[in-house]
Amino acid sequence: TPTPAYEIRLSLVGSEMCIRDRNILISNDHAGVELKNAVNRFLKKKGHVVVNLGDNSGESVDYPDIIHPLAKEISNNKDKIGIIMCGTGNGVSMVANKYKGVRAGLCWSKEIAELIRKHNDANILSLPARFLSIKQALEIVEVFLKTDFEGGRHERRVNKINK
Repeated sequence: TPTPAYEIRLSLVGSEMCIRDRNILISNDHAGVELKNAVNRFLKKKGHVVVNLGDNSGESVDYPDIIHPLAKEISNNKDKIGIIMCGTGNGVSMVANKYKGVRAGLCWSKEIAELIRKHNDANILSLPARFLSIKQALEIVEVFLKTDFEGGRHERRVNKINK
């Protein structure tokens, strides 16, 4: 059973307006505790509203149990985005992508983070906790949050995902 969720509410400063101004849900399994904590601190410093739905203990947990609540919430609320992590980032992505309207993208570079936003309108960023340094992960998060969906020909393709 995951530890109880907590919410950090902070006021936003500055005029940067895009995906960054949405509520951010964050979740992880036991492999992602250290990375989740670093991402959480980073987001907090940036003034984001963050809801932690992940594991805080580091004890072995089943990642589907941790990701289902996050993916369900994002599926039901288009104003929320997520950041999820496990050892490879693959298992958590597979779970999240079962939900209608969820587009979780696995990223191991800033370039991929930019493209999953621009071309796929990803609303969940999946990070491979065992394969990224904290510095790399934070750079990826920053790009993900700053990048907007391009629309156009990509919108037609994204609309076909839920058919």
